Amino acid sequence: MENGAVYNETTEPEAKPSRRRSFGCTLRHLSGWRLPAKAVQALFSFAAVICEEIVEDCSNCGGLYFFEFTSCSAFLLSLLVLCVYCTDVYETLGEDKVEKLNFWAMPVIAAWFLIASIVFAVTSSGSAIEHAACTFGFLASIAFVLEFVIQYIHRRKQNVAGQSENPRNTPSATENQPLNKQT
Repeated sequence: MENGAVYNETTEPEAKPSRRRSFGCTLRHLSGWRLPAKAVQALFSFAAVICEEIVEDCSNCGGLYFFEFTSCSAFLLSLLVLCVYCTDVYETLGEDKVEKLNFWAMPVIAAWFLIASIVFAVTSSGSAIEHAACTFGFLASIAFVLEFVIQYIHRRKQNVAGQSENPRNTPSATENQPLNKQT
């Protein structure tokens, strides 16, 4: 024991985490409802961008420009969030930060997209392609809102399931007594 032989056989040096050089892409963080939700958001946002880019004439272009900026931003942000979920950035940032970012980004994107869609619908000249762009804008807004609502419901369920049986932390509860009584 004096030479430390006891510890040599059982103790191994702590392995250093390897730095991955490859670009790892996985869908394991987008299980269940989340992958279709993200795909629908990206598709509707992209369709709105394409439709508004096809518009040739506008009588009141302010609404079109606002919709263009918002739809393009929403598309790029939805792609960014999708990339974060599918790459090693998810582990780098941490699950809590990514989930929190996604939770608060979805209603903000939805609100701006909804406002832009309403403004564009009001200021459009009424062409078929403008109606299509507005429709995809409203559908994208709904997709962003639905993901936020589903996430909110899941968070509420987790909070209810995670609450202790003694929420008021009463001092007489057995769980608040010391394990070993001091005498």
